[in-house]
Amino acid sequence: MVSLPARADDPGVRSVAASLVAGVFLGGVGGGVAFPTLPTLGPLIGVSPLVVGVILAANRATRLVLSTPAGQVLDRFGTRRPMIAGLFLQGLAPFGYVLGLYADRLPVVGPAETFVLARVLWGVGSAFVFVGAFATITWVTTSDNRGRWVGYMRGGQSLGFPTGLVVGGVVTDAAGYAVAFGVAGCAGLLAAIVAAAVLPDVRPAVEGRTGLRDLPRVLGEDTRVLVVCAVNFVVRFVFGGVLLSTVVIYAGENGVRLAGLTETGVSGLVMAVGVVVSAVTTVVVGRYSDRLADRSRVTLPGLAALGVGFLVLAFVPTLAGLLAALVLVGVGVGATNPPLLAYLGDISPADGVGKLGGVYNVFGDLGTTVGPVVALPLAAAVGLRVEYLVCASLVVLAGTLVARRLVGRVDPAAASVADDD
Repeated sequence: MVSLPARADDPGVRSVAASLVAGVFLGGVGGGVAFPTLPTLGPLIGVSPLVVGVILAANRATRLVLSTPAGQVLDRFGTRRPMIAGLFLQGLAPFGYVLGLYADRLPVVGPAETFVLARVLWGVGSAFVFVGAFATITWVTTSDNRGRWVGYMRGGQSLGFPTGLVVGGVVTDAAGYAVAFGVAGCAGLLAAIVAAAVLPDVRPAVEGRTGLRDLPRVLGEDTRVLVVCAVNFVVRFVFGGVLLSTVVIYAGENGVRLAGLTETGVSGLVMAVGVVVSAVTTVVVGRYSDRLADRSRVTLPGLAALGVGFLVLAFVPTLAGLLAALVLVGVGVGATNPPLLAYLGDISPADGVGKLGGVYNVFGDLGTTVGPVVALPLAAAVGLRVEYLVCASLVVLAGTLVARRLVGRVDPAAASVADDD
């Protein structure tokens, strides 16, 4: 067990952050492969758009249930072993996708059930990875440097995702679904190996612990936690739930093509552009938020960019419009995640960081669980333009919540400005 001083220039903090970035980057590759490939599986395995939405949402639904218990495990036993196990499960899941391609030959389960089970396996693993990464960074930092290191951690996670998007789109076009899924699985297993080699065990040095039964009380005592989680829900619903599930359909409906790629390859590339922009913005904004007395203010322009991105999607259905929209969405997502997550770390009790991180992920996973289930049938019913306008409206609502319930409501003790550059 290690106990690390929380200074941005401390080599212990740097080594922990580096190990987390390596692990979550490789794990993100496997997650990215799913989105330009799984939405197009319907005709291949003979299922409806609703079933495809359920397949996409299965991992988030699982994480929705497990995030808070995972946080309790991390608070009690530390981060190393749960995170390694989580990364290993994430590595196994894409091989389940490969099995699903040939599941019509199995005597027990069909293709849809196999894909759902593989996504559930991914959800179990990612619950420990997502909450563990947040808890580790929070435990080894202070409010003076937390935004910076949260930004680096989430930036590494985000950069893995577009790598997976490119792999999923381009490799599927070139070599087929099975090869793309196999590459994703190998990346996930490599992430587990890297974590086992370098990730230290970190846990809070506290006597008492906040139990799961105490969470309603903790949430009720501080409405800021609920607002942070609600905004996370909206961002994840419109981005990870709706947009990533429908871009491939959008490209197909509007005849968006690039360099001979089909809508699968094009959607993978443009989503990768958006997520790379998000990753860069995450690092920059995370670092910048440490200089502010009130981190929540920086989320307002981020939400504005996110909303405008959906308006561009609705009214400019061209390749240029799609690229511009994904850049705006990337800026919006990147400018909201690190300040919100660092803000939550600032106001979390020391013995409840893992569990409140779990609650934050529950709201995000609720958004990305409901999103795919709603997005595909709704697009078929009312069209993508209406759907994207609804998303823009939800972002406006989230911005209103931030302006009224977070801005100007910072604890003095949690508002110290970093001066370590």
